[in-house]
Amino acid sequence: MTDKIFIRRNARCIIVLLVVAFAAKAQSPKENVTLIPVEKGWANNTINTVVFRKNSLVTYGDTQYISFYDADKYVVLGKRKTGTAEWELERTPYQGNTRDAHNAISIMVDGDGFLHLSWDHHNSSLNYCRSLQPGSLKLTEKLSMTGNLEDKVSYPEFYKMPDGNLLFFYRDGGSGQGILVMNKYDIHTKKWKQLQSNLIDGEGKRNAYWQSCIDEKGTIHISWVWRETPDVASNHDMAYACSKDGGVTWEKSNGEKYVLPINAANAEYAVKIQQNSELINQTSMTTDARGNPFIATYWRDAGSEIPQYHIIYKTGKRWQVLSLNKRTTSFTLSGQGSKRIPIARPQILVNGKGKHATVIIVYRDEERGSKASVAVSKKLRKNKWKIIDLNETSLSSWEPTYDSELWKRDNVLNLFVQHVEQADAEGITNTPPQMINVLEWKPVY
Repeated sequence: MTDKIFIRRNARCIIVLLVVAFAAKAQSPKENVTLIPVEKGWANNTINTVVFRKNSLVTYGDTQYISFYDADKYVVLGKRKTGTAEWELERTPYQGNTRDAHNAISIMVDGDGFLHLSWDHHNSSLNYCRSLQPGSLKLTEKLSMTGNLEDKVSYPEFYKMPDGNLLFFYRDGGSGQGILVMNKYDIHTKKWKQLQSNLIDGEGKRNAYWQSCIDEKGTIHISWVWRETPDVASNHDMAYACSKDGGVTWEKSNGEKYVLPINAANAEYAVKIQQNSELINQTSMTTDARGNPFIATYWRDAGSEIPQYHIIYKTGKRWQVLSLNKRTTSFTLSGQGSKRIPIARPQILVNGKGKHATVIIVYRDEERGSKASVAVSKKLRKNKWKIIDLNETSLSSWEPTYDSELWKRDNVLNLFVQHVEQADAEGITNTPPQMINVLEWKPVY
C-alpha cells in the first residue's frame, strides 16, 4: 500500500453496490442498505472488528473517518465525504501487535475537528497521538496524556461531550485486578487532565469490564460486569453509575451519590447474574431521548442451557430485564484470551423515548449464517422483534462497531464490516487480507 491511496468509483463498484442494494431490498422493500468498499485489511483475528472499538468509524461535519490495521500491521486512517464512495487512505508510521486481538484502534474527532487516535494496548504503555490539523490524516508523534497511570493501559475508548471536549476511558492493570481511569481533553487548552484515577476499583481482587455512553444532556452513563479472575467464566452481575457534571461526581440511578471509588460493595446492581452463566463482558449501552439507560448483553438464565441476548433498561423506578429468546443452540464460555464464540457481542441503539422508543440490537449469530443482523422492536414491553439480515454472506467472527456520531445526528447506521476469523484462546488463523466495507442502513420505523 502506498502512503496515499485514492479509491475511485468504477463500473465494478457500481455493479457490486447495485447487487447488494437489490438483495437487501428483495428481502424487505422498506430497508435501505448500501455497501461501500474501503480496502483490504488484516483478518487473521478479530482485532479490526472487536466490539469495544470506540470508534472504528466517526463522522464530523460532512466527513467520515475510518481506521484499521492493514496486512502489514500498520495503522491505516481514511476519510470520505459522506454520501460518496471515494476514500482517501493513509498508512501511518505506527504498527500494532496484531497477533493479540485486544490491541484494537480507537478514534474520535473533537469539537475543533482534530482526529485523536489510540492503538495497540493490552496491559502496555499508552499509544496516543492526534492529527496535525483539523481534517488531516497526518499525525503527531506519540504523545503522553497526563503522565499518570500510562504504563498498563487496556481498552482505550474515546467519547465526545456535547461541548466538543473528549473523554478517554481505559483500564489500568490486568484482567481480574484492574481499575478504571478517566481523562478529559479540553479543546481550548488542547491538554488532558485526569478526572478519575480510580473510578471503579477492583480492590486487587477483580476488575470491571464496562460499556458507556453520553446522552443528549451530557450525562455520562456507565455499566459493567465484574470479573474475579482472568477466566471469562468468572464474569458476574451488571452494575450502573452515571455522572451529570462531566465525570467529577457519580451517582446511582435513583440519585444517591457514590463515595468514590465505586467497588463491589457500594455499586448499584441493575441485575444480579451468577458466575458461570455465560455472561459476556464489554458489550454496549445507550439511552433513549429522555436519558433512560438501555444495556445489551447476553447470558444463560438459570435453568436454561442456551445463552440469550438480553436487554436491561430503566424507564421508571425499577430496572427491567428482557430476554429476546431467539436462540436455540447452547455454548459455554470459559478460559482466557480472545475466544471464538458463535455469537457476537451486541450493539444497542434506541430512537425515541419511553414506551414509544424503537430499540435495535445489532449482532451476529451462527444460527443466522453469521451475517450482520438486526433485531428491531417498536413495542419493547411486549418483547416483539423483527429480525433483518443486512448482508448476504457470512462474516465469520465479526462483531459490530458503528459510527456513533452519525447515528446521534442522523439516525443512520454505518457499520464497519469485514470477514474475519478468530482462533480460540488468542490464536490467529491463516486468513488472507479481507475487504473492509462500510455498511449503510437507514432504518424505516
